[in-house]
Amino acid sequence: MVKDKDISKILDILEQSYPDAECALHHKNVFQLIVAVALSAQTTDKSVNQVTPALFERYPDAEALAEADVEDISEYIKRIGMYRTKAKNIVAMAQKLCAEFGGQVPDNYDDLISLPGVGRKTANVVLSVGFGQQRIAVDTHVFRVANRIGLVHEKDVLKTEVALMEQIPEERWSRTHHSLIFHGRQCCDARKPKCDVCPIHTYCEYVNGPETQG
Repeated sequence: MVKDKDISKILDILEQSYPDAECALHHKNVFQLIVAVALSAQTTDKSVNQVTPALFERYPDAEALAEADVEDISEYIKRIGMYRTKAKNIVAMAQKLCAEFGGQVPDNYDDLISLPGVGRKTANVVLSVGFGQQRIAVDTHVFRVANRIGLVHEKDVLKTEVALMEQIPEERWSRTHHSLIFHGRQCCDARKPKCDVCPIHTYCEYVNGPETQG
């Protein structure tokens, strides 16, 4: 594990390295955000951003999407993975938003995960980005980078989230989430990490080993 005294140094360096780290999914409101995040499962943000402008122009809010035909939605999003399942989920999600939440996206975790197609990661992203709450949403990049560099040593997403919350001050949770994602995309690649140019290689277990880092 990375030494406690080095965790803040790592976070500082990552924030300095990626000062513009933020949600890469294009959205104008919380409704568009939750739809975009739901569509992004096992799909790149770039791919989602290619299909959502037309989708949101045709279906700008929960009320409109709730009335949509699933097959029509499928046509709008067919360039992304699992588009049929996602089309069914976001229509059902919109219907539940209208039926139980007045067409508004709720601002608490339990209500969010009650929505079709919304899991832990999506709920955390919405709470963090949409409502300004401190959250660590663990996607594939956060999971890989956090465990690779030695911030945590966990085998699954939930345990990684809990461990990161224990290791990192709460006021830095959301910033850390975005910094780890950007680092995973731009430097700490799954197959070929760019360790020679990595800004935190001095502290990384993958580079230095668990006994010599720091």
